[in-house]
Amino acid sequence: MSLTIYKMTLGPVSTNCYIVGDDATGDAVVIDPADRAELIHHTAQEAGWTIREILVTHAHFDHVMAVDDLKALTGAPFRLHQLDLPLLHNMPRYVQMWMGMDVPPAGEPDRFVQEGDTITVGPITLDVLFTPGHAPGHVSYVLRSEQAVFCGDVLFRDAVGRTDLPGSDADTLMESITRKLLPLGDDFAVLPGHGANTTIGEERASNPFILDYLRRHPTS
Repeated sequence: MSLTIYKMTLGPVSTNCYIVGDDATGDAVVIDPADRAELIHHTAQEAGWTIREILVTHAHFDHVMAVDDLKALTGAPFRLHQLDLPLLHNMPRYVQMWMGMDVPPAGEPDRFVQEGDTITVGPITLDVLFTPGHAPGHVSYVLRSEQAVFCGDVLFRDAVGRTDLPGSDADTLMESITRKLLPLGDDFAVLPGHGANTTIGEERASNPFILDYLRRHPTS
């Protein structure tokens, strides 16, 4: 296996975009194209990769702003969970409301993802976990060959995703973390939508939100 994970921090709120590429076959997947589609495409090309899939963890504007332009550059299909379609459709309004910026509407997804799906691109295999709470259709992508999970805005180093946004819910978020992410195992790398990488083990041991939730829900 010759996979490489390239992390780019892009856009107005410093969102992490990931390119997973295979050096042997040249196949690649982009997760959360936050901004600057040409830079993402150029970075993949410089590595000798061809982008075959565009995946998003959820449809908040800072994770999808480059989707349409990246599709135009690569011809790769765009996937998200169906429950996040309202967020996608309302993206221009939310961007104007939160950032004072005008952006064009996002295009429709080519395919949907759901819990239990496996996305395979050459030797790259990603399992889909349904992890709502921060957004209604939030998913995480598990790259078991590298013991890594791309969890968007569910779990961060010493923090968790916001639950004060439309369609979010604090209890649902914590259930996603404790029932879907923690069981992956302490050695799994957590590659979040913002900030530094961490591990499941580090967050299980020291994340104050997880410790408080498990104290109040010992059977979770």
